[in-house]
Amino acid sequence: MLLTTPFVSPLRLQANGVSVAGAPVSAALTIQAAKQLTGRVVTTKADKTVGVEVVRLAPHPKYKRRERIKKKYQAHDPDNQFKVGDVVELRLSRPISKTKHFLAVPLPPRDTRRKSQLLPPLQSQSDQGQADQSPPPTPSSD
Repeated sequence: MLLTTPFVSPLRLQANGVSVAGAPVSAALTIQAAKQLTGRVVTTKADKTVGVEVVRLAPHPKYKRRERIKKKYQAHDPDNQFKVGDVVELRLSRPISKTKHFLAVPLPPRDTRRKSQLLPPLQSQSDQGQADQSPPPTPSSD
């Protein structure tokens, strides 16, 4: 049985040194995850290239306090669609030039109100909304 995912090498599955097909296997199964980074576009001066700054937290070697570490990557942008400030995902690809090894993929902007948009409104909020929308009662002349 061969695996057909791009993250697993094309070796046969093995159990106790014997492959599923029954023949002995000398090499172990290796899983290769694709490297993905998220960052903000900081420069778009070059044609079909964007400079993306990726920020990560890492412990200080001596003081062990977490500090922000910034690194700038060059990414391929074939349509020149990104502007400074856009949030992009970097996907590892074949080397495109001496310094470009990533493709820039757009990400939707982070929405701080997303949680409230995903949850249905509370019963009390929906009752209030219906009461506000109903027309006021007309006075009857008896």
